This record gives sequence, C-alpha cells and structure tokens, in this order.
Amino acid sequence: MNALRTDLYEIRMAASYLRRGMTGLATFSLFVRDLPRDRGFLVAAGLAEGLDLLQGFRFEPEELAYLGQGLGLPATDVEALSRLRFTGDVRAVPEGRVVFAGEPLLEVTAPLPEAQLVETMLLNSVTFATAVATKAARCRLAAPHAELVDFSARRTHGGDAALAAARLTAIAGFGRTSNVEGAARHGLRAAGTVAHSYIQAFRSERDAFRAFVEDFPAAPVLLVDTYDPVTGIALAIEVLREFGVQPASAGVRLDSGDLLTLSETARKMLDAAGFGSARIMASGGLDEYALEGLTAAAAPIDVYGLGTAVGVSADAPSLDTAYKLVAFDGRPVLKLSTGKRTLPGAKQMYRGAAGEPDVLATADEPQFPGREALLVPVMLGGRRLGQPSVSSSHLRCARDLAWLPPAARRLRGPEPVSVRHSAALDSLAEDVAGRVRESQNHAAGVAR
Repeated sequence: MNALRTDLYEIRMAASYLRRGMTGLATFSLFVRDLPRDRGFLVAAGLAEGLDLLQGFRFEPEELAYLGQGLGLPATDVEALSRLRFTGDVRAVPEGRVVFAGEPLLEVTAPLPEAQLVETMLLNSVTFATAVATKAARCRLAAPHAELVDFSARRTHGGDAALAAARLTAIAGFGRTSNVEGAARHGLRAAGTVAHSYIQAFRSERDAFRAFVEDFPAAPVLLVDTYDPVTGIALAIEVLREFGVQPASAGVRLDSGDLLTLSETARKMLDAAGFGSARIMASGGLDEYALEGLTAAAAPIDVYGLGTAVGVSADAPSLDTAYKLVAFDGRPVLKLSTGKRTLPGAKQMYRGAAGEPDVLATADEPQFPGREALLVPVMLGGRRLGQPSVSSSHLRCARDLAWLPPAARRLRGPEPVSVRHSAALDSLAEDVAGRVRESQNHAAGVAR
C-alpha cells in the first residue's frame, strides 16, 4: 500500500514521535466544521476506501528508499517507519447515514505515529465521498419517483473518482451507472444509450435508429434531439413500430432544450402512437435544482441521467473537514484556536426521533434512553470488521433521508437538525480548557 499518500509534515511528525518514544494511544476525530451553503445535511461516505487504506498501510521498499534519499531522513527514522503498520481501532458512522456539522464521521484510536500518518488519506477518501454522496442524495430528494442514472464518469476528476462516484450515487439511490467498470466492481446495473456521434455517423437519423434497434432490440432507448427533436420522436416511433418493439421495452432520450415542453410533446406523441408505456429519459447538465423544477411542473420524465454536477459536487466540491487529536496517552486534549476550537476526548453521538436534536457526548457516558448510538466499531487491531454492501448502505441512506425533517431536506435555505452537547462533554471541555489556559499563563510568567 502506498504510505506516501500523505503530506510531508505527517511523516516528519511521526518520525519525531518515534524518536522520542511517543507511542501511546491517541484518538483523532474526523468531522466537518460547517455545512456548505444550502446543505441541510451530509451523507457519510468514503469509509470503505478509508478502511482498505488502513488495513494495507505500510511503507514499501521503494518508498523507504525515497524517504532516505529523496527526503533526507536519517536511516534510523527510515528503519523505524519501515516497521509501522496500522494496528489501531476505528469507530465510525456507517456509510449512508446522515450527519451534521461537528459530528464525528469517524474516530481513530491507535499508537500516536500510526494515527498521525493516516490523517491525509482518511481526509481525502471521506471528504470527496461525503460531498458526492450528499449531492446525489439531494438529487434523489428532488425527483423521488424517477429513476436516476449516474452519467458522471467522463467529467469526474480522474478514473478513481469515476469508480467511486458510481458506488456513491448507488448508495444515495441511483438505479444505474454508465460506468461499466464501476458496475462490474460494485455489483451495479450498467446503463447506456448512444451518443450524438452515433446518429451523425449515419446518412440519416432513420438509418441510425434502425441500426441501433436491429443491433440492440431488447430495450432500445433512442436519442431523438441530434437535429430536430419533434422529428426525431416521430422517426423513433416509426422505427420502433417497424421492428415490433414492445412499448414497455422502448424509450426516447432528450439531451437538450426545454425538457419540460419536449417531454410533454414526446409523451403525447408516444401515447397517441400506442407507446403509452414507453419511457422518456432526460439528460444534459442537470442538477437537483433542475430536477426540483421539472418534478414540480409534473414533467412526464421517467429517467434522469446526471453527470458533471453530481460527479464533482459542482456547487460544493469540498467540505471543511478536520482530523484533530482529542486524546493522547490517557489525557484529553483540545484546540482553542479562534474559529477552530475543538472538543476533547473520544465521543459518541446519539440520535432520537425525527425533529429531536442529536446529542454529542463523551464516549464513556451511559447510552441515552430511547436514542441510537451512531458511532460503531468498524476496525479492531488494524483489521476491518466486515465489508458492508452497497445495498445495505443505500437502505441506511433511504431511512435517514426519510427521518430528516422537511426543513432539513430543503434544497434552498435548509435548516439542519441541531446538535447539542451533553453536560458531561461541556464540563470536560471547560475543565481541559481551564488547564490549558493555566499552563499557558504559567509558561508566560516564567518567560517574563
């Protein structure tokens, strides 16, 4: 596993810890400081990739050589780093669950050098995945009765991101993906029609439609807007009739223009021709706001293909995630930095009925009656506990989206569920902050 997938300062800190024998257990908490604009919730994701990275963590021989020759680390540091494996524990919110600002998505407890070194890779996997899964969930909420298809592979930021997007959109409730490798790897259904180039390659639109239906007769969906969409719809109906395609197996796809008007026209023409059960698909730069408008207007669209806006979470391409030390060697710690203050100690989150605030508590408090603990063990001693399926993650996501109050589900101006602290957590934070200030004041007095 590529342990160099980190920032230089992580390696320097780990080397310094090892030199000084600072290998006691440390707990780090990964959370989102603030929700992006117009986000009333987040969908936790990226845990599966993160656990894979932790379980395989090690410096390979060529990486160790680079540490010494390329970075100039002493041989003693390189030797110490060569022996590192991730041997810690992880508690996390399972993928697909809804979370809010300030709530830990995961907590790592491991010897300090190990827990420090994995910061960058965990932030990388969780931040991207949570942003995309949240965007996809918003699309699911905007068009609750339509089938959604992931079309994002050609616009995501690299091949790995495209594969991840196929999985993440499925967790949020997308029915299919155009990414063939993503479908094969994650057990999803692949989907695809044709590009406009296919239509252009033939001498006429009719010839293109005939060729495609002849070659793929099972469930042809014909792209009808390469030239004039109304003419394209009429030609599609003609060809579908010619080849005896059953209405329930047929469809047309609109990829541009006024999708509301064109879909209404297509529905009338298909119905009049006896293709009342043929499906209408729409694509072309769509996002949750476009879907919300089309849904509100009762557009007769059965399937939406969603690409760029979802695959890169276009309006919120990143999250203000943080991975912060909250305890070391039995001592709770915190930051007092302006705007970046943290809470000390390992945590647990508790969720109640719809409309009730979540409770953020210390990890050792008794469980709150009638509430569900959100952080669960997912890795012990460096070994992951099971491999959750996409379908189980989707079920969690669907359940939590239904639990959300309407105000939190709004696409514009949402009101997130509030998160309150337990009395014990606030008391601990006050106590640790007081001790830190006392220490600082003492140090300042000595310096004077």
